[in-house]
Amino acid sequence: MFIHLGGDTVVPKEEVIAILNLQLVNKSDINREFMELAEDDGFITSITDNATPKSFIITTKKIFLSPISPTTLKKRSKEEIEKNDKLKKDKPW
Repeated sequence: MFIHLGGDTVVPKEEVIAILNLQLVNKSDINREFMELAEDDGFITSITDNATPKSFIITTKKIFLSPISPTTLKKRSKEEIEKNDKLKKDKPW
């Protein structure tokens, strides 16, 4: 199961650790420090295509900055889980 994060970026749902609002970074010193260290170490990938990033997605491999709101990304994630559950019920093998 995959989540489309924006642009041409899709990640496996199993790799997603957190989907967070980017505005939260500015409200906490520890969040700012985390993002600064991640950026310095090359873990951040922006997929905004000149749009303002609205969310950051922490995965097991990197951090993505996305122009899609965290609410929309969470809904996409939930929809994929519900689709998968329905398929399992329809075809239990």
